[in-house]
Amino acid sequence: MRSLTMLKSNYFIAKGRGGKMDGTYTFEVFKQNLDDGYQIYFTYVRNRYLLFKTAENCYTQKLLTDNPKNPQPRHSMITYKRVKEMFPHMEQIEYKIGVAE
Repeated sequence: MRSLTMLKSNYFIAKGRGGKMDGTYTFEVFKQNLDDGYQIYFTYVRNRYLLFKTAENCYTQKLLTDNPKNPQPRHSMITYKRVKEMFPHMEQIEYKIGVAE
């Protein structure tokens, strides 16, 4: 079962089997957390990202790590549809409360 555990002061981590989505942590909960202003850190295709909501149907995705074998843009604006497509493949999801760094 996936749960949120508080780390340090403002960090939370979603824990589950092997760090992968296991069906108990749904996209609806994930979306609500984005709507509530959480910054979400996650790993997707061996790269670490920060995701937060910018406007209606508009999300900012920042690349935090760089994998030279899989180059990605450092900063991109993505839609709700893209976030939903990525969700099942996200790993090591962490939350932060506050303003993006």
